[in-house]
Amino acid sequence: MFDEERDDARQEMEKLEEGDPPENLEDWPSGDAKYETFGGPKGPHTYQEGPEEKLGPSGVRHHEDGSVTVDGDPVDNPDEYKGEPIPGGPTDPNSQEVAGEKEE
Repeated sequence: MFDEERDDARQEMEKLEEGDPPENLEDWPSGDAKYETFGGPKGPHTYQEGPEEKLGPSGVRHHEDGSVTVDGDPVDNPDEYKGEPIPGGPTDPNSQEVAGEKEE
């Protein structure tokens, strides 16, 4: 039974990998597939060769000062590399303050 459920979850992720990955968190799998890794476990392909490439360039780095670099080179418009805030997350302007996280 466990193997069958895991195979179903893997197949669901493989279908997701064949198309474009969802942009909204609520559109990602919520069943057993949410425990499967996009692109599968570590394997013979690199990030740029596998389905993970659809998630964006691997050389993107976000820095504390708000700047963004791709493969070490600064980008002109860092906002192009930022996604929408996760609802209720620390960057969500509509989220409630969490105790101990007040800005000073």
